[in-house]
Amino acid sequence: MARKPSTRHSSNKMWGGRFSDRPDAVMEAINASIGFDQKLYAQDIAGSKAHATMLAEQGILSKGDAKAILKGLDTILSEIEAGKFQFSTALEDIHMNVEARLSELIGPAAGRLHTARSRNDQVAVDFRLWVKAQAEAMHGELGRLIDALLDHAEIHAATVMPGFTHLQTAQPVTFGHHCMAYVEMFARDRSRLTDAINRMDECPLGAAALAGTGFAIDRKATAKALGFREPTRNSLDSVSDRDFALEFLAFASICATHLSRMAEELVIWSTPQFNFVRMSDRFSTGSSIMPQKKNPDAAELIRAKTGRINGDLVALLTVMKGLPLTYSKDMQEDKEAVFDSAENLELAIAAMTGMVASMNINTDAMKLAAGSGFSIATDLADWLVRETGLPFREAHHVTGKAVALAEKKGCGLENLSLSELQKLNGRITAAVFDVLSVEKSVASRKSYGGTAPANVKRQAAYWRKQRAKESNRR
Repeated sequence: MARKPSTRHSSNKMWGGRFSDRPDAVMEAINASIGFDQKLYAQDIAGSKAHATMLAEQGILSKGDAKAILKGLDTILSEIEAGKFQFSTALEDIHMNVEARLSELIGPAAGRLHTARSRNDQVAVDFRLWVKAQAEAMHGELGRLIDALLDHAEIHAATVMPGFTHLQTAQPVTFGHHCMAYVEMFARDRSRLTDAINRMDECPLGAAALAGTGFAIDRKATAKALGFREPTRNSLDSVSDRDFALEFLAFASICATHLSRMAEELVIWSTPQFNFVRMSDRFSTGSSIMPQKKNPDAAELIRAKTGRINGDLVALLTVMKGLPLTYSKDMQEDKEAVFDSAENLELAIAAMTGMVASMNINTDAMKLAAGSGFSIATDLADWLVRETGLPFREAHHVTGKAVALAEKKGCGLENLSLSELQKLNGRITAAVFDVLSVEKSVASRKSYGGTAPANVKRQAAYWRKQRAKESNRR
């Protein structure tokens, strides 16, 4: 059966009798949010269904009207998901678009749905539901990235590579240890999400416009129906709070920064000059002019997306910074930044997980580089302190002379002769050569959190256990 032409052409009817003139075209354009907040359709319909059910249970709405409303809302949900729903800019937002269509479907009963609520608490619950779902999804996606890093950490617990400061060779570490550093970063990101989810797990529905309502509503019932732990406790804060969105954006910025740091390393490591990793063709691109090129574009795009995600956080902080209680129309600008960050961060995490899981590690190149730049110099200094009793500063000075000598000769510290070393300090014995290798260097770093392969295996096992606990809880 063909649908009748829509009567949803003017928002004045929805506003009531206060306005006699249609809004100016510019006003309509700047005021409308349906172009982006239609993304909240599922949350908006879920909130309306919970509200209608509660009103009926409280005797505020008749059972017949509630039944008609619920059926109409299900129809609207189906229409939207099938791409058959006609969104109207004149109706401003997702709430009024749904309500107008509901009115078409069931008549005057639709007007009773808005009893004891406002668009202020309606959008607050819709947006909070959406952000909460995104946070939970990101939590799972970061878990999969951690799993991919743990796979490498376990395989390469003893694979030596150079550790860097100032992007200069500093001391030998293992590739497994390097991977575990990112496990720690992304685990902190997940922890931030857990905390944020806990704080946003309160339902603002029922706060109405700002002061609550005189109707005998049951806010605990609607909170439970929508999967929240409890209702919010202050009606003013309920409709004006966007901390949950800011926390999500803050998480997104920090997580994107971690992804960007790792992306930068993958870009560097995949160059012929380093040749530490070979990226999968699935996450690389070629050149239109240079047939030999294999560009790590996925990593570069992750690095770039961090800028827009950081910008989204700053944008919403700026929107919120000067707003008096409670709701102001400025807050319509809260959603696009969050939608943008969520979409781009989700892409970045997925791309990084794919790159990490599919990259090949050039262990020979890593080992060769691990011994460059006199990376075992600190091991010589530590040996002098430990075995000869020299103060560290004096041992540092002796080692510096040894480095200068090796540099002049064009060899490594381990290639200096015992007599040459003894000219620098007579207490040096042949036992010093027992520590002058990258493998022995990393094996000696047994302090808690150090790069020793046994430590790396223990830390990987710890995180595997944590991941298993999560799976069991689910």
